[in-house]
Amino acid sequence: MSGRIDETTMENVLILAKLELDGQEREQAAAEMEKMLGYVEKMNELDTSGVEPMVHPYEIGNVFREDEVTNGSMREELLSGAPGQEDGQYVVPKTVE
Repeated sequence: MSGRIDETTMENVLILAKLELDGQEREQAAAEMEKMLGYVEKMNELDTSGVEPMVHPYEIGNVFREDEVTNGSMREELLSGAPGQEDGQYVVPKTVE
């Protein structure tokens, strides 16, 4: 195995990922993790001092508006199409005894 991904680290990763790998698969997985860590180290070499941190590549923001009722009360209009109504509510057949 390589330097950063030792046998203990690999065993912990396999337990957490609930994987069972044989010897060759284990070595291959460790080598791939080493490549990923190398890529992260390479990215850490970049000078990002003038770059503002962001959470999304596009500028996005919440659009807030006043909570205003625009359609009013349509109770009578909605109930006009009901097959039955009582006290401003739909009357439906009983389905549960």
